[in-house]
Amino acid sequence: MRDMCRGFRVPRLLRPLLAFLIACLLPLLGLSPAALSAGQGAPAAGAGRNTYVPLASQPFHGQLLELKQQWTDAPLNQVVGDSPRATLLNFYVVMAQVSRDIARIEARAAATPGLFWSSAVRRELALINSYFEEAVKALDVSEIPQSIRADFADEYALKLKVILDYVFTHSRKPFEIPDAAGMKALNGERVNPGASWTIPGTSITLSDEGTEEGRDRGYRFSASTVAQIPGLYEEIRTQRAPSDGPASLLTPAIYDAFSLRPGHILPPKWYLSLPEGLRRNVLETHLWDQTVFQIGLGLAVMAAFALVQFRLVLALLGTYRMTERSARRSLTPMEIWRLDNIAWHRVLLAGVALPITRLVELVLDQDVNVTGLPLQVLMYLLYTLYFTWAGLFSFFLMEALGRSLAEWITILRGRRNALQLSRVSNLVMPVCRVLGAVIGISLMYRLLILLGLPASTVLAFSAVPGLAIGLGASKLLGNLFAGLSIQTDRPLRVGEFCRIGSNLGYVTKIGLRSLELQTHESRITIPNSVVDEETIVNYSLRSGQAQDAVLHVFELHLPLPAQLTPDQLDDLVHFGRLYLTDLPGLSAAQVFLDQATDDGDLLLRCCGQIHAPSWTDYLTLREAVLLRLRQILDQVIRSRMVIGVAYTTSPEQLQRIPELIASLFAREPLAAFRACRLMAISDFSYDFTYDYRSAQPTYAAFKDEVARLNRALLALFAAEGIEIPYPTQAEVQIDA
Repeated sequence: MRDMCRGFRVPRLLRPLLAFLIACLLPLLGLSPAALSAGQGAPAAGAGRNTYVPLASQPFHGQLLELKQQWTDAPLNQVVGDSPRATLLNFYVVMAQVSRDIARIEARAAATPGLFWSSAVRRELALINSYFEEAVKALDVSEIPQSIRADFADEYALKLKVILDYVFTHSRKPFEIPDAAGMKALNGERVNPGASWTIPGTSITLSDEGTEEGRDRGYRFSASTVAQIPGLYEEIRTQRAPSDGPASLLTPAIYDAFSLRPGHILPPKWYLSLPEGLRRNVLETHLWDQTVFQIGLGLAVMAAFALVQFRLVLALLGTYRMTERSARRSLTPMEIWRLDNIAWHRVLLAGVALPITRLVELVLDQDVNVTGLPLQVLMYLLYTLYFTWAGLFSFFLMEALGRSLAEWITILRGRRNALQLSRVSNLVMPVCRVLGAVIGISLMYRLLILLGLPASTVLAFSAVPGLAIGLGASKLLGNLFAGLSIQTDRPLRVGEFCRIGSNLGYVTKIGLRSLELQTHESRITIPNSVVDEETIVNYSLRSGQAQDAVLHVFELHLPLPAQLTPDQLDDLVHFGRLYLTDLPGLSAAQVFLDQATDDGDLLLRCCGQIHAPSWTDYLTLREAVLLRLRQILDQVIRSRMVIGVAYTTSPEQLQRIPELIASLFAREPLAAFRACRLMAISDFSYDFTYDYRSAQPTYAAFKDEVARLNRALLALFAAEGIEIPYPTQAEVQIDA
């Protein structure tokens, strides 16, 4: 075979193509040209293994040890430096010292009695927290939403320490970390100089973004690097932990020790006092990147929090149901003065919800130590609830302040009554509610920024109200300015009886957008712009006296029959003035005759002042006045009587009839006889007309009096032989 191959010769033109194919196939077969030349069919020993430079062999290892000693002697230093080397090495050493100090405290936990850390340990922990926070400052967390920035900055710092452990122990060649002079020299070699440096073979970048508040910010891990930390950590978390290098600097389990146990950095002492087997095998069992203990405790806290929130919401809704029940009926003056108590009750409920929400947030973050995505979801939820309650609190606070301010203004003006309080509240409350709504909207904008929404987007949201006003809210602005005009000119006030256009009723509310008018049938809401354009007739009388009773002008027109004589008209006016003056609820009564302009008919007009705060009172009084005027009119008509006597009556009898009729009134002390005259000679009788005035206090008594006079008249005529005829009719028939 070899001889056959040896005799085979490749054409010269195909030799380059054959060499290229062999070069491509050899790596796929695990062979190399060196192995083929040595006559070996397998790779050389050690050729397939990765070799890493130990941390102790890195050029910066010596400075790491020096910094370790410096931070041990003087821990209150600054991590962020003026070069990538200063920041990176300081951060690495400080995070290693945090892990070392926490482990040292935990090792002493079993040897000390009690379930809580001593004051000395708490002071030591405060010092550890101080330089841990200093290390966190080395991360540019400006891209993290503010609501979770502080919590995730701690997590990212711990994860970054694990990532740096992996980078420093898995480098294939030594690398230098430039100091200030090195960065200057490096920028001299760059085409585009910049204040940033990236660890070779990684995407971890440190950059100096200029000044902040007049001082240099120093080199920090860039925002893009911070954003990549969760992904980088997930890539290396399953890798074997590095075994080379100083044990005091390598902390591969620093994040697990933080995230899988309760407490912030250091677990509670009572937790460390639990059996280690129980903690490791049960409580610290992983489930969705959390432990069973954290999930159980977190669910218990959230369940209690949800129950408290539910009770607060029910109590808050209960205050509105109370207000609705009061609105369905007329409020008593005492209830009107207690409306501020309901408003302050709402302030109390919203104020209690704020610290409770903040407390739950701290418990979940600091004590339960929820981390990762669950923490982000919970923080977003709690921040939303917190700012929602804060918006409600600001609105309720302004409303309560408005009601209390209205009460104080009413008292200081010397008009402590429910009506004056309603009027002042009607002016103050809209302004306070608008201020509360503005504060609430500002808090919602603040929430959007805290949740990570860009400021430009929030500003775009703020332009939406202006756009809405420009496109479709012109009527709203018209009503607003008309409402301000009504409140300034005050053509009408709350509680006054007015006619607006064709609507007659009581003004119950004057808002910034509309006016409410309580008519007899229903409650009418009229836009302020319409009210400003309509003719307003105000029937209420304004007085400077501090009183709840508001007097309204009352006017009633009563058409009169055309057959009334002048004497009857005079009696009608007389009795109207006499009796309506004493009518309860009507004061300053005026009764006079008038003539209609359209048809010339006579009218009896009654004007006065009434106290009618509601439609029931108004209609009751109007009915009483109308009924009394009708009674007086009927009384006047019945006080003029016409009696006919037969033609057979003698002249002497005709002469005595006025005296006989006048004698009837001697037995009626409240009836004053005026005159009796023979006024007409009709077809069948002589007609006598007599007039009198009756001072009977009631209409029923007057009718009884008329009945007595008629009976007495009939008896008198019968005794005198005077006959009252009745009409007769004769039928004349003509024979054809």
